Amino acid sequence: MSYAYLFKYIIIGDTGVGKSCLLLQFTDKRFQPVHDLTIGVEFGARMITIENKPIKLQIWDTAGQESFRSITRSYYRGAAGALLVYDITRRETFNHLASWLEDARQHANANMSIMLIGNKCDLAHRRAVSTEEGEQFAREHGLIFMEASAKTAQNVEEAFIKTASTIYKKIQDGVFDVSNESYGIKVGYGGVPGHSAGRDGVASQGGACCS
Repeated sequence: MSYAYLFKYIIIGDTGVGKSCLLLQFTDKRFQPVHDLTIGVEFGARMITIENKPIKLQIWDTAGQESFRSITRSYYRGAAGALLVYDITRRETFNHLASWLEDARQHANANMSIMLIGNKCDLAHRRAVSTEEGEQFAREHGLIFMEASAKTAQNVEEAFIKTASTIYKKIQDGVFDVSNESYGIKVGYGGVPGHSAGRDGVASQGGACCS
């Protein structure tokens, strides 16, 4: 299926916060309660529509363990959007956000749109991080913020789409040079006149993501 733009996303955050579950819920509309730890990087894709334009999201789900951080870092380059995820029932995952953000700011392009997600909001009775704290952290660091639940699908769709809307607006405002694929944006048919892309957009996976 043709698309106007392809946006590359990366999902980051501590191990066990539900990154893979968020991706699965968004791409397959299902929840897998028992999920093996991600080894290295997993991948998913889905078409969405922003302002009547078909946009393909290419999403890289990264491993949260410290031992994989060097692999994860190579995927920041060439990402237009990032979902930074913590678990509202585990305070340490919130405390580690600053470290993840520092990594992202260091290795990604400065205009990358970052959505902060407080996952597992269906477990409000076990909440260890308040919504206000999440909002404040996002405000202080210029992030978009949302609480979500990969289990019930609450706000999962919205999180991915709102991030895409932010990227799309930056394209309209001329923030991104869309001819430069290192920004994590690929122009497809119906995007910018004079530009064209491969039929499925998958060919772009190679160069931009890894060093």
